[in-house]
Amino acid sequence: MLDDLDIKILNLMQENGRVKRNAIAEQVGLSLPSLSERLKKLEEHKIIEGYYTKLNKKAFGYDIMAFLTIVMDSSKNYEKFAHNVSKTPEITECYSVLGEGSHILKVLTKDTASLEALLGKIQSWPGVHKTITSFILSTLKETTKLEI
Repeated sequence: MLDDLDIKILNLMQENGRVKRNAIAEQVGLSLPSLSERLKKLEEHKIIEGYYTKLNKKAFGYDIMAFLTIVMDSSKNYEKFAHNVSKTPEITECYSVLGEGSHILKVLTKDTASLEALLGKIQSWPGVHKTITSFILSTLKETTKLEI
């Protein structure tokens, strides 16, 4: 479905999400309307899922990042769990997993007191049997870039 030109466009956009369309068009040898049409098709086919701004967490006082492994007692509370996750702003990512636990949550809080409060909240959700917390000391690599 993707041709070499699409891949070149996507790689340019992954390198710099703020790159101007006319700069992309020039680099790949397309007119601006042709590039815009390609981008529209990539968005319609869900190849491009969105555009985001990455903020500095510490600039807003968020000092604690952790991964929480969630152990559920069964899958009967899955929908309630998913709803609670979607309504909890401190949870930035949630993955269903195989292995120990059923879900891994990436959470971001301002301090240990707010992490403790969040843990208490999550542990009170129906079906949550146990949580295992791993604090993030530092981030060596964090990217959304895909090798295409």
